Amino acid sequence: SWSIFEDRILYQLLVFLQPPPRHSFRLELYSGTHQPERCSNIRVVLECTCLRSTGNSPCFAHPSTTNGKAQHSPLLQNLCTGSYLDVEEIACWVQNSVQTAWGHLPQWQHWQLTLLPSSHSCRVLLSGPSDLQLCAVLVFAVEQGSP
Repeated sequence: SWSIFEDRILYQLLVFLQPPPRHSFRLELYSGTHQPERCSNIRVVLECTCLRSTGNSPCFAHPSTTNGKAQHSPLLQNLCTGSYLDVEEIACWVQNSVQTAWGHLPQWQHWQLTLLPSSHSCRVLLSGPSDLQLCAVLVFAVEQGSP
């Protein structure tokens, strides 16, 4: 969605997170409700591939005795606390990624990027040469029932 607020154009974007290969998101219910209050009740589950035809790739949920441990995505190690998605870590990671990518966009060289403080979303302010300001808010979500 978008709106105009004072001298800024505000864009709100819903960003759906996808689990890495061989993983799924599982919503854990609190107080008998299906609606999570925050991202901390979204568990990342390593899926078993033993029963699937995987060729030569090992099952990550049931590792062989030679490697001894389940293999998790390095990205998940940075974005999770324990086995749960950590929305603050996700917001920080996305903000750092946006800031890094900004330097590789020469067509926007006349615009200034400012990351606005937020621990649960990514908020970006773009200031243009004609006092025009664009504010983008990236809100993170997962689809219920997604693999």
